[in-house]
Amino acid sequence: MTAGPATDADVPGWIAGLGLDGIVDLHVHFLPKPVLDKVWAYFDRAEQHYGTPWPIQYRTPEPERVETLRALGVKAFAPLVYPHKPGMAEWLTSWVLEFAEQVPEAVPTGTFYPEPGAASSVDSALRAGARCFKAHVQVGAYDPRDALLDQVWGSLSEAGVPVVIHCGHGPLRGDFTGLEVFEEVLRRHPRLTAVLAHAAMPQFTTAFELMARYPRVHLDTTMVGVPFSEAMSPLPPDWTVRLAEVADRVVLGTDFPNIPYSYATQLRAIAGWAADDRLGEPFLRAVLHDTPAKLLSV
Repeated sequence: MTAGPATDADVPGWIAGLGLDGIVDLHVHFLPKPVLDKVWAYFDRAEQHYGTPWPIQYRTPEPERVETLRALGVKAFAPLVYPHKPGMAEWLTSWVLEFAEQVPEAVPTGTFYPEPGAASSVDSALRAGARCFKAHVQVGAYDPRDALLDQVWGSLSEAGVPVVIHCGHGPLRGDFTGLEVFEEVLRRHPRLTAVLAHAAMPQFTTAFELMARYPRVHLDTTMVGVPFSEAMSPLPPDWTVRLAEVADRVVLGTDFPNIPYSYATQLRAIAGWAADDRLGEPFLRAVLHDTPAKLLSV
């Protein structure tokens, strides 16, 4: 089973072959249409931003995207939203909580921004059932150490609710990206359940070092190890060796629908890692289901 699915059509059978009744994706994006249209417009100019084309693979209406995930065998997913400026976070959280009420597979999520009221907004989202949050340091261009977020990190730590944080330098370095910056947050809140989006690429080695110091830090597989990303952020030679040390803290993430390749491509990359005897099918079952299901309480 470590060969991985060749196409999206092969995914359900491959999942069943692992003894799973479905997979759990911790890093998926659903956004209000006006926001998503702007995100897609940004990717349409990817050659200008990143120096390479980024054709959106699943550029379809929202209901069709939900059905695509179902057809792939995704039994639960975290629909992540994120603001790029003040005044958006509470609205986005309200939108995604309503979305989750309408889509059984969608786990309620939330987001935040360093602004007055951030702490009370997050507390309200937690009371409303949010079981995962998204923080995008690069797009939001904010300092995660901002005092306005200190209570937010504290509330999430106490609740044990994971936050998927994009704090690595890839694909573009930001003013406050870098694990050395986010570690200052972890020093103040060592019990925070943090999921390093994209495995904090390209700081893969530093990510493992951070995980060694903070046992509640996880990493997700979003865009990691696929040919598109390998051209920009290749994995280190000891990648699978290091994965074996933290095998129970790695979770499936894909960035669906905003990926320039098929969903199966990400699964093949993960399956390739599992070909290492230190990992194998137990690792696949943990990454694709058990660990993200535990984090999302599904």
